Formats: sequence, structure tokens, C-alpha cells
Amino acid sequence: MSPFYQAFEKVYIAIDCIIFGFGEGQLKVLTIRRDFEPELGKLSLPGGFLKPEENLHEAAKHILENLTGLRNIYMEQLHAFGELSRDPADRVISVAYYALIKIDQELEELDRAHDARWFPVAEMPKLIFDHDQMVKKAFDMLKLKAKYQPIGFELLPEKFTIPQLQTLYESINQVRYDRRNFSKKIHAMQLLQKLGEKQKDTSKKGAYLYQFDRLRYDELKKKGYNFEL
Repeated sequence: MSPFYQAFEKVYIAIDCIIFGFGEGQLKVLTIRRDFEPELGKLSLPGGFLKPEENLHEAAKHILENLTGLRNIYMEQLHAFGELSRDPADRVISVAYYALIKIDQELEELDRAHDARWFPVAEMPKLIFDHDQMVKKAFDMLKLKAKYQPIGFELLPEKFTIPQLQTLYESINQVRYDRRNFSKKIHAMQLLQKLGEKQKDTSKKGAYLYQFDRLRYDELKKKGYNFEL
């Protein structure tokens, strides 16, 4: 241990993750049941303390992988929360990350011991500490990013319908889009690949399935393309 900083008090660094998913036509946030004091048994965001051998990004990545079993998750650092009284146990600064995952993927590693549960953003229960503020800030950031980048596709299954895409962006932006105008604008962006398949569980006729053309988007982005709806 280095002798240089022994005169200074230690401060704990926590990592908290706001995990968004999209299912049943709703944008949702994943919560867990806290298994240690303080606030034992109450609803919390997934998180943990920074280990000496980890950097911030690695710590957030490990938390997400351990909880969901998923790799290559879309994840971004959100904000540092450092109010003096945010944690009643000690001086703790939390660095929050938000992540986007596909709920339809098999979350076999989801730790049931934590009583993990999805809640719609519009129906979030009270969370511990300042986790409510974290969710609000993450949702605001998601809405902002979704106007200029097609990050919403990170929340959809690999194959999706135009109505599914519209419902997702209505959930994110909290607005209603005209069906025809939305479809026309999405097709004009030329970012979707139409598949020779239909989803027939919603109607007899069925809706065509599409895939997001990431290569096409990367090409357009180099030219200064925006995804604003």
C-alpha cells in the first residue's frame, strides 16, 4: 500500500447500472432486491463496489454480465452521484451506467436470489437511496440519444416489425406517431432490411419482419447523418 495518501480519508466508489429493456410494448427497467444492509430487502438498481484491480468500465461490465449472462451489451457511463448523505452507511460516490438489452434473449444467468424484476418506466416503484434520480437521468439521456442515434434497435429483437419499432420509439419519446407517417419516414431513412418473413401472431395477414442495417448506418454516419424522427 502506498504511503503517499495515508493522511486522507478513504471514500468508497460504487457502480450502479440502469438496465433498460423493451417487452410487451413497454420500456422497462430491471431492479433487484437488495441482499445486505442498509436497506436490506428493498428494491434497488443492480450494482456493486469498485474493486482495486478494476477500472470503472470493467466494473460495470462485470456487474451486467454477472446479472444477465449477456456479453457485448450496449452500455454508456451516465453520471457520478456524490451527495454527502446519499448513502447512510458511509461516504459513497456512485458512478452510474445505463445499458440496453433485449428482453427476449434468454437471461439464464439472471440471479433469482436477488429477486430480479422488470418494471415499466412509467410504473417505477420507490428505489433505495438516489436510485430514482438515476433512473430519471438515464431515461432523459436515452430520449436525447434516441433523437440522433438509432440506439433503440439495441432494445429490439434481431427481427422486428415496423409496428414494434413505432411502439418502442413512442415509449422512449413519450409521444404518439401517425402510423403512416412513421412508416414512411423510417423507410425513407433506408436503414432497414426487409426480410421475406412475416410475424403472424398479431393478425392473419401478418406484418413483415425487418432487420437493422448497421453497415448502412455506419456509412451514413460518416457523412453526418442524424436519426431524428
